[in-house]
Amino acid sequence: MITVEQPYVYRQRELVEPDWTRLPGWRDVSQTDWESAQWQRAHCIKSVAQLRALMGDLLDDRFYADLERDQAERATMSMLVPPQMLNTMVPSTDSRMPAAGAAFTAAFYADPVRRYMLPVFSDRRTDWPSHPHASRDSLHEHDMWVAEGLTHRYPTKVLAELLPTCPQYCGHCTRMDLVGNSTPQVAKLKFGLKPVDRHAAMLDYLASTPTVRDVVVSGGDVANMPWKNLEGFLDRLLEIESVRDIRLATKALMGLPQHWYADDVVEGVGRIATKARARGVSLAIHTHVNSAQSVTPGVARAARVMLEAGVRDVRNQGVLMRGVNDSTEALLDLCFALADGASVTPYYFYMCDMIPFAEHWRLSLAEAQHLQHSIMGYLPGFATPRIVCDVPFVGKRWVHQQDEYDTERGISYWRKNYRTSIEGQDTEALSREYVYYDPIYTLPEAGQQWWRAAIDHDRVVEIAAEKAAASRLAAESQLV
Repeated sequence: MITVEQPYVYRQRELVEPDWTRLPGWRDVSQTDWESAQWQRAHCIKSVAQLRALMGDLLDDRFYADLERDQAERATMSMLVPPQMLNTMVPSTDSRMPAAGAAFTAAFYADPVRRYMLPVFSDRRTDWPSHPHASRDSLHEHDMWVAEGLTHRYPTKVLAELLPTCPQYCGHCTRMDLVGNSTPQVAKLKFGLKPVDRHAAMLDYLASTPTVRDVVVSGGDVANMPWKNLEGFLDRLLEIESVRDIRLATKALMGLPQHWYADDVVEGVGRIATKARARGVSLAIHTHVNSAQSVTPGVARAARVMLEAGVRDVRNQGVLMRGVNDSTEALLDLCFALADGASVTPYYFYMCDMIPFAEHWRLSLAEAQHLQHSIMGYLPGFATPRIVCDVPFVGKRWVHQQDEYDTERGISYWRKNYRTSIEGQDTEALSREYVYYDPIYTLPEAGQQWWRAAIDHDRVVEIAAEKAAASRLAAESQLV
């Protein structure tokens, strides 16, 4: 037998549920409690004090101080980590677990799940913490609301944000403008309508818009919606003849799998799947896993139970992030863990969006293109994820679909072939170039200097405008 050396070596890995009793605060937690969605929700980590109570002396004080400073000065999402997710950080057995103090703290800092679920101040960039073009609603989803919470961006597809909460809050959340609790950095927007009125308005729009065939039911996370309420919405959605695809978006399939294999939820999904199948509607679940170590036997159980209940497919939409999954090995390990171990189809990896304080996570377009190339040929075609750039006012584009790319300044130009719901009268929507920006620190020095000069110029213009406005006000007050 001839051995051929490959850049990536495939091997089947057994999924492991880390022993939660290795953590001091969970030493007495039983298997029954651990598998209870109610227990998981009640024991989420929401504060530095709760993390201290869980970890005991495993972590040094410097980590807690680092985390506390980030929550006060940088975090766009409040802290909310279910036990299931926290247990996958530094997922070693007792015999291989790093010693308490410096060794465990170093391992915790380096952990990929920790990096995006418990970001700390020292993670963030100090030179470019936010891109100059970063914005709270970087994809302009709210601009495209056709009813409160219903984004109509693509011709045949809509996004229905049923609620503004999740069982877990990811530091890189693209909907940080609306989802979760306010932080010192971000006062969150609030829905104005009552849920029942908001959902009714969404259904009315869909019933009167037969060009929409595909509805992503999201939030927030649908796992935070009482099942009877979600089932009621889905029942009415299935009555709309034009709807042919329904996708339930839930990171909780990984973060809180106990919810999805609870008896009442499994039975409810079975009822909806039966109705969907009878109507010829495809019902799928889309989840969000970013690291192979997050794929545990509990996650596999939840995914397979959903498939057995009648869901057509369970697909993963990860986010490409530096220090989490930015290597060929990390991406392929994750994809094989999902496909082999949990029957979850790798579907997309999104480039991290241009929200505030996200630069340390974001990769350049060139880096994403390299990763797309490097993972090709290892997975089946149907399970080879597309790495996509979600371009503002455009939508998802494969990373090699840019029209032009100025690699020195990190500016890529994109075109599209459809109008969003706010561009009905825009005659240039299909010919205009739309722009996406690389993280500035990834650029060559000449590009970084260009951005520094551009920002200085913008600030000069801004100050001049402020002075001119103040002079006008002063003159007007004198006239009065």
